[in-house]
Amino acid sequence: QVQLVESGGGLVQAGASLRLSCAASGRTFSSYAMGWFRQAPGKEREFVAHINWNGDSTYYADSVKGRFTISRDNAKNAVYLQMNNLIPEDTAVYYCAGSRLAVATPAQFHYWGQGTQVTVSS
Repeated sequence: QVQLVESGGGLVQAGASLRLSCAASGRTFSSYAMGWFRQAPGKEREFVAHINWNGDSTYYADSVKGRFTISRDNAKNAVYLQMNNLIPEDTAVYYCAGSRLAVATPAQFHYWGQGTQVTVSS
């Protein structure tokens, strides 16, 4: 059983930064790709970023490229999303996701956390 628990969300003003964390347990974390997705009210869940098993490859949605950074610490079974220069359009519930693969595409994530709310005011 895989457990993913997100933290770090909150209410911030436009231009601010937040760092989301995801604690993973239940399997060999360091062998698998991890990612972040988000879902805004009334919209479908969308891909934000992912990172391969050892952290040397990352991929971002165009909407967050240059503002968000995904990273992982395999010693701590954790993955992070540093979000800078936040804009109101970033408001959403952010989900940590785990893959069964070491290198994954956005469609290849199989495990999900409960989500953490990020709200950006203008």
